[in-house]
Amino acid sequence: MTCRLLDIKEVADYTGLSVHTLYTMVSQRRIPYVKMGRLTKFDREEIDKWIASHAVKVRHAVHP
Repeated sequence: MTCRLLDIKEVADYTGLSVHTLYTMVSQRRIPYVKMGRLTKFDREEIDKWIASHAVKVRHAVHP
């Protein structure tokens, strides 16, 4: 079974973002996260939704 909550290193591997970038995004509240005491965790489902919400949609050219 895959763990639902990920730590910062796992999210860095999962998204390709650096740990430093993720900490910056957390401090600016630009990425969804969960605080568990002093630990910062990330819900895999929320990260997937966040990635989908930031996807750039392809615009198809209109042919005359």
